[in-house]
Amino acid sequence: MTWWCTGVRWHAEGRPALGWYAPGREPRESAPEYGTVLAFRARGGRRCLGVWRGGRWTPCPVGTAVAARATRGQCEECARVDRAHSVAADTFADDPRPYHVYVAWFGPGVVKVGITRVERGGTRLLEQGAVAYSWLGRGPLMAARRTEELLRTALGVPDRVPYARKRALRARLPSPAGRARELAELHRRASGLGGWPDSLEPLPYACVDHAEVFGRALGQATGVVGELVDGGVVAGTLVGAAGPDLHLEVREGAGRGGVVVVDGRVLSGWRLEAVAEDAGVTVPVRGVPAVQGGLF
Repeated sequence: MTWWCTGVRWHAEGRPALGWYAPGREPRESAPEYGTVLAFRARGGRRCLGVWRGGRWTPCPVGTAVAARATRGQCEECARVDRAHSVAADTFADDPRPYHVYVAWFGPGVVKVGITRVERGGTRLLEQGAVAYSWLGRGPLMAARRTEELLRTALGVPDRVPYARKRALRARLPSPAGRARELAELHRRASGLGGWPDSLEPLPYACVDHAEVFGRALGQATGVVGELVDGGVVAGTLVGAAGPDLHLEVREGAGRGGVVVVDGRVLSGWRLEAVAEDAGVTVPVRGVPAVQGGLF
């Protein structure tokens, strides 16, 4: 039985995991703890696994090949189906489930506003690699969506932050107290704006900081694995994780030393087999961009 990696996922209690898929079998996951070794070799080529919907995979009809560097492990057709069923597509206006509006902090001056289902708790913020966040409000989907757009426009914050920028910012952060102050000020400004829908309940400021959950992901890395190759090896001790990133400490003399970031988005669609713990890193590794004043 061949199992394919489906990438990194997070649980609400703050636990990262790797997902696995095999045709005709129930999806599985493995959840390595910090301090354990991850060591694998990529086999074959990377392929589209299909669409994840309702707790199961609908396989890609043709198993289309996917580029090794693509951060979305899907072919164009499966990605189109995925987008059509996402909250962002506004195709589920009658969704009865309540939604949170949140403000997420990634680094000095770098924040975003978004929405997530209340039932998911803080999982969405873990998936995005938010260093800290606070809820702003709670209510029906369309009220949450209107509030999100209002706050983006009024506060001048983006709808997304490039992941390379989030990664670079995590290498040099202010103290927990400093980021809490910046987040509190943004929450104050957002809460003071007029025009919120009546059906959206404002929520008080309460900072959730992910420093302990992310571990040594909040620190300098020596390089980033942004693609796998057939036969390529990655081996190291898991010392932290943030969003899709897995931070592995690699022994000196094992291909590369220091802490290497594995972008978990490029793992999806590969068959991974176990190798020796000291196998090192033989896939391409690129540098981590420096950040100056919150900008590249």
